[in-house]
Amino acid sequence: MIQFLLNQTLKTEHALDPNLTVLNYLREHLHKSGTKEGCASGDCGACTVVVGELTTDDDGQEHLSYRSLNACLTFVASLHGKQLISVEDLKHRGELHSVQKAMVECHGSQCGFCTPGFVMSLFALQKNSTCADSAQAHEALAGNLCRCTGYRPILAAAEQACGQQRPTDQFDALKAQTIARLKAIKPAQTAELNSGDKRCLVPLTVADLADLYDAYPQARLLAGGTDLALEVTQFHRTLPVMIYVGNVADMKKIEHFDDRLEIGAATALTDCYEALSHEYPDIGELLHRFASLQIRNQGTLGGNIGNASPIGDSPPLLIALGASIVLRKGKETRTLALEDYFIDYRVTARQESEFIEKIILPKANAKQAFRAYKVSKRLDDDISAVCAAFRVQVENGAIVDARAAFGGMAAIPKRAANCEKALIGQPWTSATVERACAALAQDFTPLSDFRATKEYRLLSAQNLLRKYFIELQTPHIETRVTDYV
Repeated sequence: MIQFLLNQTLKTEHALDPNLTVLNYLREHLHKSGTKEGCASGDCGACTVVVGELTTDDDGQEHLSYRSLNACLTFVASLHGKQLISVEDLKHRGELHSVQKAMVECHGSQCGFCTPGFVMSLFALQKNSTCADSAQAHEALAGNLCRCTGYRPILAAAEQACGQQRPTDQFDALKAQTIARLKAIKPAQTAELNSGDKRCLVPLTVADLADLYDAYPQARLLAGGTDLALEVTQFHRTLPVMIYVGNVADMKKIEHFDDRLEIGAATALTDCYEALSHEYPDIGELLHRFASLQIRNQGTLGGNIGNASPIGDSPPLLIALGASIVLRKGKETRTLALEDYFIDYRVTARQESEFIEKIILPKANAKQAFRAYKVSKRLDDDISAVCAAFRVQVENGAIVDARAAFGGMAAIPKRAANCEKALIGQPWTSATVERACAALAQDFTPLSDFRATKEYRLLSAQNLLRKYFIELQTPHIETRVTDYV
């Protein structure tokens, strides 16, 4: 069984279909129709809900953390041990919540279909900030689409509800009680949601996960589910067995060592931000464009690698930095350079019952200049046409080391071997860069699709290398991750 709080109501579920999304659970099982389905793919934000869970700080103190999520991409088993808040829960004793009042008073609702999602994103913003500025408001709402183009009054509502010292509400009043209730239902052993022909297992330790995956090698590993859930919501497939890794605490850790970072594969992208942006500001900048906040709150770094998409944004960056991954099968582990993980389109070096346990990333080296670039049709919340990352080390005017990695240029994210060869050992000049740009044509034969033509992709890749060179020559010119078609 799984247990969670529906606002303040304890829910215990034994036999729900594990393929059931939180969206359909709310609408079809609980008849809470405030949460809307707009796209069923995590793009529009109409289904936004907020999930509260206990988090532990460095001092061992437990806190209540709120995050906005796309209910259409969240399987109900992932609620185990957490609190679910939907738009119906905000009104209290006949009074609208302050974010709802702001939407009313600022005329932020037009047709009204998207409004519950905006309200929930504003609620999460209010809970996670004391005085949100315009940039924070735009980031919080970037994953919510208003088809009536009513953004100006919605942003005004954000300023009213979140841009000043926020008022207290019923959730603040019940905070201590909520923490106590979440502690009371804190998972203590592997849980299971079983509908007879479908099941989802929820382990708590890496060892239990490894044992379960050995026993059910056909199972699909579920982390954030932002990619896996599409098989159910978009392609109408059935997932007979899933293993949810989001409650495995050791796989959500970020550990700092003198020479490296070790990031658990189930760590949400939102949680990766501070550590990655501190070491590599370009990764932090790109994470803002990775996807909406709702997606980053769910999607994991290990999942972005594990799905082996040729247009995943993190692999090119990590490959350029020389990252590696730890793969585990049973009690055995092995460390593999990330660039060797990808073999062919959606084909990886992962063996049966083997899973990514952690990602190892070297810490920044002042002698190496790292930059990352993303080219996409939209600035926010869009898939890359080309994603590029470069790391070059120059000593005494000559290139002693160079790594260039790309996504969107081949069936897998990969290094540009000929380009690197044209750089290493050569003077750091525009002439060398031009020869390296020409070598890119030998490294890649990109495809044309609705995002970009093959000619555009190759020219973009070459221009990004030129841009990298220019930026290093003139550091004040830095527009790296804000490029779009």
